[in-house]
Amino acid sequence: MAEKSQEARIKAEKNRLTKIYKNIESTKKQVALGLIENAAKQRIMVEDLWKDLQENGYTELFKQSDKFPPYERKRPAAELYGTTSAQYGKTLKQLTDLLPKENAAAKAEACDGFDDFVISRDD
Repeated sequence: MAEKSQEARIKAEKNRLTKIYKNIESTKKQVALGLIENAAKQRIMVEDLWKDLQENGYTELFKQSDKFPPYERKRPAAELYGTTSAQYGKTLKQLTDLLPKENAAAKAEACDGFDDFVISRDD
């Protein structure tokens, strides 16, 4: 079975995220759609970079000129993986923050009073 194209994988990820974040309020939907698009692309890029790192490693020998011996450095793919995976996490947090907040009654039930105690302290 042939591997899915990058476009097909992004589309599948967009569909998955759209289902997960379907409860976002209609007034915030346009923002959410852009974030879902970005998150889908970021996720596929992270997966592809991870595969590359597993096959080729995180470091490589780099030779700047004939005058100096080669040295080991972090591969650009490793740098990009770190940056993209961090951005993916931030994008998911932004999406999650757009979801409706828990209702006040459910939140009050979950509260054990510790936060109120900490806030009320004078020290």
